Amino acid sequence: MRIVFMGTPDFACPSLAALVRAGHQVVLAVTQPDRPRGRGRKLSPPPLKVLAEELGVPVCQPEKIQGQDFAGYLAGYEPDVIVVVAYGRILPASILHLPPRGCINVHASLLPAYRGAAPIHRAIMNGESRTGVTTMLMNEGMDTGDILLQEEEPIGDEDNVAALHDRLAHKGARLLVRTLDELMAGTLQGIPQDNSQATYAPPLRRDDELIDWQRPVRDIYNRVRGLDPWPGACTTWAGRVLKIWRVSLPGAPLAPDSRRVKPGTVLAELDSGLLVQGGDGALLISELQLQGGKRLKWSEFSRGRSIPAGTVLGLPE
Repeated sequence: MRIVFMGTPDFACPSLAALVRAGHQVVLAVTQPDRPRGRGRKLSPPPLKVLAEELGVPVCQPEKIQGQDFAGYLAGYEPDVIVVVAYGRILPASILHLPPRGCINVHASLLPAYRGAAPIHRAIMNGESRTGVTTMLMNEGMDTGDILLQEEEPIGDEDNVAALHDRLAHKGARLLVRTLDELMAGTLQGIPQDNSQATYAPPLRRDDELIDWQRPVRDIYNRVRGLDPWPGACTTWAGRVLKIWRVSLPGAPLAPDSRRVKPGTVLAELDSGLLVQGGDGALLISELQLQGGKRLKWSEFSRGRSIPAGTVLGLPE
């Protein structure tokens, strides 16, 4: 089959590599335009462009994909199927209906759960113990097309977004190759999603980053790892943003009166971290980053700097 591949970030790279490695004919890679990145705002290519060029796959970076002009351009490549993995834009009907075997998407969830833009982040933030990847025939809805194949992936208690992202990217790549093989063999049929079971994973908002210290400590723990390494959970301290990158649940019983302490109050500076009161117990912060500074372990952060017991994090300024 002739394949046009549409993708942009690191998550899409294992899928493109797997298709090429499996001998599929990828005739074009479509990805987002180069964007300014980093502190120097240097114009940088998306990860998929870099990989496609390494693999010798022609690259296209359209500013716009709406309208017949771009659909006509793609038609010139005569794709049998278009594969879409985290491309970053909604495909118009002119593209969805172009290839005779349809557009196939690799989605990082067990659809119909966690439809939308941030399924990995939201699954961890919600404390899920499992997720997975789905290959799906795309339609004009948001992740509502017929399911082709699915595979589960457990979410460990210590998983953050980076770890789960990488596992799902590689699992999705293997599932994509299997999907195309079975489609070519004529042994695979799509199954309609049960819309009554659908849940959603909307894009992250700035409010999602703020730690609500009144929440149960397990919820705060899940939020911190569900936003690591991007965009990071945060609170405020002395009028500055304080990113919280790693926490643990000490588990030890607290003093009987500790539950009457205001949530967000620093209970103690320990060698292992900063002990802070949550809604129903305490968390130990072991990695953090002060606004304008570097991400540091507590042992480095606390050299010459103190957040003494009694300090309340997250106070409005």
